[in-house]
Amino acid sequence: MDSQNPHASRVSPVELEFKRVSRSFGKVEVLHELSLTVDKGKLCCLLGPSGCGKTTTLNIINGLLEPDNGKVWMGGIDITGMPPQQRNLGMVFQNYALFPHMSVFDNIAYGLRRRKWSGANIRPKVTEVLRLVRLTGYEERRIHELSGGEQQRVALARALVIEPGLLLLDEPLSNLDARLRADMRDEIRRIQRTLNITTIYVTQDQEEAMSMADRVMVMNNGVLEQVGSPREIYEEPATEFVADFIGEVNFLRGKITNGELLLLGNRFPASKGEWTEGGEVICAIRPERLKMRDAETGLLRGIIEDITYFGSVVRYHLTLKNTGDIDIKLKVSVTGASASYQTGDEVGLDFQPADLILFPNNG
Repeated sequence: MDSQNPHASRVSPVELEFKRVSRSFGKVEVLHELSLTVDKGKLCCLLGPSGCGKTTTLNIINGLLEPDNGKVWMGGIDITGMPPQQRNLGMVFQNYALFPHMSVFDNIAYGLRRRKWSGANIRPKVTEVLRLVRLTGYEERRIHELSGGEQQRVALARALVIEPGLLLLDEPLSNLDARLRADMRDEIRRIQRTLNITTIYVTQDQEEAMSMADRVMVMNNGVLEQVGSPREIYEEPATEFVADFIGEVNFLRGKITNGELLLLGNRFPASKGEWTEGGEVICAIRPERLKMRDAETGLLRGIIEDITYFGSVVRYHLTLKNTGDIDIKLKVSVTGASASYQTGDEVGLDFQPADLILFPNNG
């Protein structure tokens, strides 16, 4: 971005940009030279385990923390040292942070009153946002009279009513039950698309990220492991960590010999990449990519040790046979309608070599 160009924000598709941002607390570095971009109108999820730096990243965006190094740009403007109140951000906290002594209307109107809006202009604006979050008629209710989902909508309405340039959500569904979380995911996505508002959504719930995001940013130990669409993150993980963190996966050890992959006594074409001759690799394969066959017809053979029923999907837990002293466990997922094997059955396993994802074995 060109800080000398006053029209930069009008022509750039980028709404938010981190440029080599680092942040430490004492001797612990929480973010290490983090660089990322978020395009206008997109919903991007910061996804990762607890302590990976997600909330620190969010607090640098909203101005509650300053980076030790690096720059943060929003809409073509360097906001690194800008006070929070000047950033035009909408924020939904994990605990919603609603005012219990105020009505729904007054909670939502709070930001407008702080901005010195007149009462005549506040009412239609609050009414419009209540309609957007489907809470028309709730204006006079108190916060304690609302369900968890309704409180979450009030918090979202309060963030949106000020017409922010960027919407930030910090694990907003973590306090809701599973069914309500699924409903609210759909609601947040609907509202985000209706307004076309650039949104940063922080979560450690991979299902939330994969079902909602245009782009998923997977973080680990203060760095970005991978950025991509949900499909790219799942089907083409860039690192062993991403493959393991997103969804279910099986890991097997293999070796590159004569340009081929040697895996459990079978040879396969090695996937693209620069592999060291004789080098060991980690082979990842998703449970649904493994196909169960009669024991005599598969590439591999195993014994079913356990079965987990999820309704539409059944997951088999197997121990492979003929692997010497190494005890190798695999998970295989099949549709519930085609699940016909029982615990103790010996089965064969097939897969396509293209379904193997290879990583260097650095362990």
